Amino acid sequence: MDFDWMNAIPGAVTACDLEGIVVAMNEKAAESYSKYGGKGLIGKSLVDCHPEPARGKLLRLLQTGERNVYTVEKNSIRKLIYQAPWFVDTHRCGIVEISLEIPRDMPHFIR
Repeated sequence: MDFDWMNAIPGAVTACDLEGIVVAMNEKAAESYSKYGGKGLIGKSLVDCHPEPARGKLLRLLQTGERNVYTVEKNSIRKLIYQAPWFVDTHRCGIVEISLEIPRDMPHFIR
């Protein structure tokens, strides 16, 4: 079975290498970034697409392999942004960003 996991996720997925070059994006990410070039961003630098202070944060994530997780709201749509390193075997290869819409009344459980 050939499983296209990036397009199976109900959110935008973008991956870059350790230099910040976009290496993959799913259809939702291409749609989300269509005004910036969509799939044409593959092969382009994410660093060049971000103003400060986001540029500095991206460079730090690329250098350290830390993760960055936060929520945003734009046009009354709330999203969870999860940026973390991705690996092949044990070799860190870059950063993947997953952007998922979240409901306004999302429950929170302590277990």
